[in-house]
Amino acid sequence: MTSTLNPTLAKPSMSTFGEPRSHTDGDVQLVAFGKDGWLSSIEETGSLRKWNPASGQQIACYSLSDMETLWAFNGDARVLASCSDDLSIWDTSSGRLLTSIPQPSWVTALAFHPDPSFVATGHDDGSIGYWDAPGHHPVFAKSLTFHKKPISALAISPDGKLLTAASEDKTVSVWDLLTGKYVGVLTGHTDRVPALAWHPSGKYIVSAGWDTTARVWDAGTLQPVVLLNAHAMQVTALAFSADGRLLASGDSWQSVRVWDFETRKILHCLKIPNGEINTLAFSQDGNYLACNGERIIHLWNPRTGQAYADIGPRPKAKTSVSLSPDGARLLSNGGGGAARIWNARTRQTLTTLDSKDAVQTVAFSPDGKWIAGAIANRIRLWDAAGKFIADWEGRDESITALAFSPDGATLASGSRAGVAVLIWRVVDGEPILLIPDALDGCSIESLAFLPGNNTLAVGGIDWMATGGSNGAISLWNLAERAEIATFFDGAAAIAVHPSGDLVASASLDCSVCLWDVSLGQLQQELIGHDGPVTAIAFSPDGAWLASAGEDLTLRLWDAKGNERVAFEMDSQVTAVAFSPDGKLLYTAHANTTCGHIQLPEALRRKNEG
Repeated sequence: MTSTLNPTLAKPSMSTFGEPRSHTDGDVQLVAFGKDGWLSSIEETGSLRKWNPASGQQIACYSLSDMETLWAFNGDARVLASCSDDLSIWDTSSGRLLTSIPQPSWVTALAFHPDPSFVATGHDDGSIGYWDAPGHHPVFAKSLTFHKKPISALAISPDGKLLTAASEDKTVSVWDLLTGKYVGVLTGHTDRVPALAWHPSGKYIVSAGWDTTARVWDAGTLQPVVLLNAHAMQVTALAFSADGRLLASGDSWQSVRVWDFETRKILHCLKIPNGEINTLAFSQDGNYLACNGERIIHLWNPRTGQAYADIGPRPKAKTSVSLSPDGARLLSNGGGGAARIWNARTRQTLTTLDSKDAVQTVAFSPDGKWIAGAIANRIRLWDAAGKFIADWEGRDESITALAFSPDGATLASGSRAGVAVLIWRVVDGEPILLIPDALDGCSIESLAFLPGNNTLAVGGIDWMATGGSNGAISLWNLAERAEIATFFDGAAAIAVHPSGDLVASASLDCSVCLWDVSLGQLQQELIGHDGPVTAIAFSPDGAWLASAGEDLTLRLWDAKGNERVAFEMDSQVTAVAFSPDGKLLYTAHANTTCGHIQLPEALRRKNEG
């Protein structure tokens, strides 16, 4: 998918629950600061975001391309380069594709010249290209060839005269960009070199190695100056402050060291909770240091070591939401972080549910007595006030789907890694039924009870399409312990109509499917999304169906299947839920926050527009 967000879509008026500072939808691949002080980031999904680092608020978001494997910002983050089969150049102020240049072989490294019209590419065959991007041609008649193994990192000197290229052969070559001639080689690393950085003066080169060292070289003599060996694990990222006084180095052990470059002394050792550090950037004024995290950009004051952004864990779990039966409280797992109960009216936290481990998903019981959360392979039960009641040990797989029966007496659990569904008796935590192969080999993505407590819908995906389709929805009669219907289509999420006559499924084929329970067949397919659908819910009166997808839209359908409104969202919606009176639509977001939309106002604005 290559697109920018549709400017014709409405922006919802949304109230937000949770801390949105610098939260992203996916893994951050790259960060960079512009001369204007804004922070830019690019995610693995191709989402380009611009941030105000002081507030942590998102200023703009563009969906570029999810086919790219490599990204690089130029020095002031005005343009962005990416590679798959082609070298593409993007304008970061608009998300617009400026140009695309076919490449002779797979690109493994990128670097901009100080003049962003020129870009260096490193390739898997060890060659180096140097491109006049507006002219669509290489600067030199032949590629720069010295290494026999793939290029792992590139960096161009501040004056634009020299290029350094690291290879999987553990050496770093130096090239004259005026003539295209080989200058020399830096040797000493004993493992892969994933990052290079030039001192702003142009006098020094720094290389990062998986051998746990960062090495400083004299750019004039190509001789080693000093070995920075304070890291315990692989060094993976480097960045200099604009004045050259500070050097930041990150490693695979979730730590960033800030060095006084002149004295070579460590000023701060900064820790993040999870993930390998693969990108670092200083702001032009030196007030901020940014690095990637799990669905968050970490920000510090590099002089004091003070953290500006929340540095709590952000494991890869879908953000989920659930409402108490009276609609007064909202329950959310924060995308695998702390699970909280919110006052739905004031948006203030009432309590944080006790758990040292990530909460994968949460659910309120329909009678309002219980809260269930999935933590690894066990279920934790709290009372309605958030007091711990018990842990129920499940099977070996991590639990990612929960559903209470309408009477609140039983709880169903399932896993994306397994194929079994367990039915638990809530009063004592006893597993009373095991459905060993609920979806015939599919991962279980969603669970929902039909009215009457005895029928469970199980939706999932067959990622390998081994059964001829991309998944299925099965209906199980729990009293008879028998499968009573199967709908063959992949379902990332399912929802049951209040009447029990319809089951809606979120399709990988960019649509919402409505299945007739009594006839056992597809009744209607709702077309409108431009990407896989990720979340669906019926309103309590059955008059509305809400759907959200990877296209960053939230859509509302009436009872006849007509799309009534489509909203442009800043963050992908991972779950939706209506308030009991149907006037509010709650949304969970991939950036770990949640929010709600006033539906009467939204529909009125749509009709007036």
